[in-house]
Amino acid sequence: MNTLELLRNRRTIRRYSDAPVSDELLNELLEVAFRAPTTGGMQLYSVVVTRSDEMKSRLAPTHFNQPTVKAAPVVLTFCADFNRFVKWCEASHAQPGYDNYASFTTAMIDTLLVAQQFNTAAEARGLGCCYLGTTTYNAPQIAEILHLPRLVVPVTTLTVGFPDGMPEQVERLPIEACIHREQYQDYSSERIQSLYAAKEALPVNRRFVEENGKETLAQVFTDVRYTRKDNEHFSRIWADFIASQGFK
Repeated sequence: MNTLELLRNRRTIRRYSDAPVSDELLNELLEVAFRAPTTGGMQLYSVVVTRSDEMKSRLAPTHFNQPTVKAAPVVLTFCADFNRFVKWCEASHAQPGYDNYASFTTAMIDTLLVAQQFNTAAEARGLGCCYLGTTTYNAPQIAEILHLPRLVVPVTTLTVGFPDGMPEQVERLPIEACIHREQYQDYSSERIQSLYAAKEALPVNRRFVEENGKETLAQVFTDVRYTRKDNEHFSRIWADFIASQGFK
């Protein structure tokens, strides 16, 4: 399978076989991931590798006890990390000025680029991965469990292993929904309805609407899955934690 076909056919994998992921393979994939683009060559990221059942059990509640955390052979927590670079600056008689929000954003972008490059490399070697968006929701607890120091913030988590079966591929909007030529072209109500029509018509999504007692798929998102109350709650936690880790 060539690279484009690999990417076109990718799936999120939450169930894993008993096949082990060796340290040699994991290190090879991480080395490839660390070739991802990075701001100024600074490499503002670290990856915490979790293999033990004890540590996975401690991390599981921070990810709302999603079964994939305990089931996966490997759990990787990708962290925005200015701690290492700042200590290098200080040891080299340079005065760092990276305890600010712009620097955190830079490190976060570096980290996400590495995480996605790892994901792609892992899938090329037959592994499956699942991103856990819960990392930012419960970042303070994750940082405590993993002993993350000042200027280190967990950004995303991947569970990794060899797939136990292949799930159906999740739908995507047509590409014209996300492409703007030369300038952003805002969406009319009619165009929005056209772009989302196929997504709303899928049996699985129609079932979500019915099971949640809603009138539309959009209401499942706004009223059940990602509510204003939850978004504002986790926004406060995230912003306060970033500041507490030294980025202000």
